Amino acid sequence: MPHKLIRKLEHFTRLASDDRAALEALAQHRQRVYRARETIINEGDKPEVVNLFLDGWACRYKDLENGKRQIMSIFVPGDICDLNIFILKYMDHSIAALTSVTVVEISRDAFERAIARCPRVMQALWWDTLVTVAVQREWTMNVGQRDARERISHLICELYTRLDCVGLVTDGACLFPLTQSELGEATGLTPVSVNRVLQDLRRSNLIQLHDSRLRILDLPGLQQAAMFNPNYLHLDQEGSHLAANT
Repeated sequence: MPHKLIRKLEHFTRLASDDRAALEALAQHRQRVYRARETIINEGDKPEVVNLFLDGWACRYKDLENGKRQIMSIFVPGDICDLNIFILKYMDHSIAALTSVTVVEISRDAFERAIARCPRVMQALWWDTLVTVAVQREWTMNVGQRDARERISHLICELYTRLDCVGLVTDGACLFPLTQSELGEATGLTPVSVNRVLQDLRRSNLIQLHDSRLRILDLPGLQQAAMFNPNYLHLDQEGSHLAANT
């Protein structure tokens, strides 16, 4: 069951039982498991499916000819990427697993049948797409205007909030498998700068980070350090006017 996707979408609007059933049916399509660091789709490939992430973490990225990589987004369980991928002739970026991931591959026909039967599902997914675009704007702000401490703190706050909304935070702790190199590739920092910031956040008693496990010790303090405002994630049922009556 794509319960994490349903849980996330219901932060935007309340779904009816037939809406949930349609989303559950989508998750019964072909599943694929990718190993950590394995490519899911390469830049230049022809896209064939919409990917729904059931488990694990992945990223969207682009490579430069000199070997440098920019991570442009992180996918966590419950994320569905590129709803309109079918209009592209080829991918202009790549997607790769950061950990072992389980992905549901949804065909164009299956996707179109689901949204034709349940228009509210399409509205909720469009809302999710708008949030994805809002996240990209915030990442641009992160790289362009925040200093190193603010960048790392902001990314941690965002990922923690996204994981919390799909039920993957327990007692202030969650899985956080990003390496320092990957954090640098997502924030435009060197691994040395990332390490320095993480050490500072630990000394400030804001976080604990050990063995790919993150614990937030002082969430208001971390949010203040990041200048983090979660409004851009739109998690307070702002789409309530679309909500089902049942």
